[in-house]
Amino acid sequence: MPKNIDRALRLLPLSLLLAMSGCSLAPTYQKPGVGPLPEAFKGAAAPEGWTVAKPGDDTTRGSWWKVYGDPKLDQLEDTLDINNPNIAVALARYDASRAFEQQLRSDQMPHAGLMASPTNDRQSDNRPLRGANQPNEYDTRTVQLSAIYELDLWGRIRNEVAAGAAQSEAAGADLASAKLSLQAQLADLYIQLRGYDVEARIIKDSLDAYQQGQQMTQQRMEGGVSSGLDVARANAQYADAQAQASDLRAQRALTEHAIAALIGQPASSFSLAPQTTALSIPAVPLGVPSTLLQRRPDIAAAERRTYAANANIGVARAAFFPTLSLSAALGWQDVGHGSFVAKGNRFWALGPLASLNLFDGGLRRARVAQAHAEFDAASAQYRAVVLTAFQQVEDNLSLLQELGQEAMQEDAAADAAKESQTLATNRYMEGVVSYLDVVSAQTSALQAERRAELVRTRRLQASVDLIRALGGGWQSPDDKGTEVSSR
Repeated sequence: MPKNIDRALRLLPLSLLLAMSGCSLAPTYQKPGVGPLPEAFKGAAAPEGWTVAKPGDDTTRGSWWKVYGDPKLDQLEDTLDINNPNIAVALARYDASRAFEQQLRSDQMPHAGLMASPTNDRQSDNRPLRGANQPNEYDTRTVQLSAIYELDLWGRIRNEVAAGAAQSEAAGADLASAKLSLQAQLADLYIQLRGYDVEARIIKDSLDAYQQGQQMTQQRMEGGVSSGLDVARANAQYADAQAQASDLRAQRALTEHAIAALIGQPASSFSLAPQTTALSIPAVPLGVPSTLLQRRPDIAAAERRTYAANANIGVARAAFFPTLSLSAALGWQDVGHGSFVAKGNRFWALGPLASLNLFDGGLRRARVAQAHAEFDAASAQYRAVVLTAFQQVEDNLSLLQELGQEAMQEDAAADAAKESQTLATNRYMEGVVSYLDVVSAQTSALQAERRAELVRTRRLQASVDLIRALGGGWQSPDDKGTEVSSR
């Protein structure tokens, strides 16, 4: 037989093994369907003053909180990223998942080991088939180098690695999701804190006016123009405003403590100075619904876990087929005398090892059924996450639109209440109305101003929640992009 043909025949089994090692029993993966996606967000059917954005799908998440233009918030967010313990937990889990992926990848390589065993032995006098001239005690020196490599004929190892890689990517997305959630939580608390500061300024201005009212009614009573009833009403109004200020300080303190915990600092040693400058409502780009599926890390994590579940079906199916490994061993062994590495002390072994489970009481079938069920569950979870994402976007778009209208209405109410307060005070000074009208007008003005600020705070918080629902940042640091502006 020609040498070339003989060589080809010898290489044929190896070629077949290599070809079979490319086999995979996992189903062809298809991303779970979520039904037809809308072409636009319903809430983005914008009122006057809104412009639909068209951000790129590949833009990166950035420091999205910078849209609020508050240096202190920027500083707190940076501290959060470094010190928050929940982020540290998510980071550690991500590192653990990457290490586990490396463990799985190690099965794709041969495993080799070295064993050395110098022993002193004593054999039984009654050992079966013992030779007459064998000593009772003897020494043994053994050194062995061994290696084993499993041929991945059915893709079990490759599917395990694929599942591990997908789980690692999911853990990375979990980390991004944890950061985004905590960043939004911090921004939400900071906005609440600044809202309390503005409300505190409003109450302080009212207290100054109420104190003047106290002095005025006292003077008028002493002059015989007013009665003690007016003084009592002025005192009651002033005390009520003081109580509102105390309640506001308590709420602010609790919010400040929550911020301290988020950024990893003891509440006892953390404080934020009051700042009465109101934050501006940011311009938030909406994009199109398809970009939402690529930006949100929780959606990415759910999809990767679905992929991992699909790969695990291939792992379970591979158990029905035989495993084939190649093993080799080389070493030396003697009885403790002479040259240890002499040719006569050498031993070696080389050959394949095949195994097949013939009966397991339905164990493998149950594992395949379990893998299919876990894939179905992961697919349903992915769809649930996507639907929740759309709900969250629509919720906050609706809130922003309706709160924008409410803000204009509350501002108009506050302006009218201030005018009523001025008119009531002037008419009281003229003796036309009683001080009860002044108290009612001042109380209405204070409540209207506080309601207007509360709506403003809610609008800011809704903008934070919308950014979180959209997956965080929408533009790269060097790209200003197209924005959605709100009045």
